[in-house]
Amino acid sequence: MKLAKPRLEPLQENQWNEAVQDILKPMIARGEVFNIFKTLAHHPDLMRRWLVFGNHILFKSTLSARDRELLILRIGWLCQAEYEWGQHVRIGLQSGLTDEEIHRIKAGPEATGWNDKDQLLLKATDELHKEAHLSDATWQGLSKHYDTKQLMDIVFTVGQYNLVSMALNTLGVQLDEGLPTFANT
Repeated sequence: MKLAKPRLEPLQENQWNEAVQDILKPMIARGEVFNIFKTLAHHPDLMRRWLVFGNHILFKSTLSARDRELLILRIGWLCQAEYEWGQHVRIGLQSGLTDEEIHRIKAGPEATGWNDKDQLLLKATDELHKEAHLSDATWQGLSKHYDTKQLMDIVFTVGQYNLVSMALNTLGVQLDEGLPTFANT
């Protein structure tokens, strides 16, 4: 974790106004409101609007869940966003990634064992993180596997989780209980 304690203390349920309660209603019903949402409760309008985009990326993207999680875990690693990493290790495993693949994501696209498509996704994430741009070679390589909407979803997935990683790291959102860490994955 970049910060040992939160810069913004997560708001607890007794501190949520009506707008926050309304936004978090589905999570409350599941009995699972994560620290990221308790922190974003400080700014309900931002949280409501951000969730629309975040929900597209996480639930309505044209990418397979496995491909999406490969991108998210790599950008989380590159940004050293341990909260993001921990949440998406769980989701990645549910989406078809193996423990070994998740560990190998840290080594990046040059690690042995990736197929061409996975290697291109990791390379795309690295390029977008470093250059805010995809090279022609990476774009052309991805184009052999993905259609136009999927190519756009690749860029927007990395961008969304780069943004989330910056927010998590800056606000000091702490790991929810039981989340995997960099050290144990």
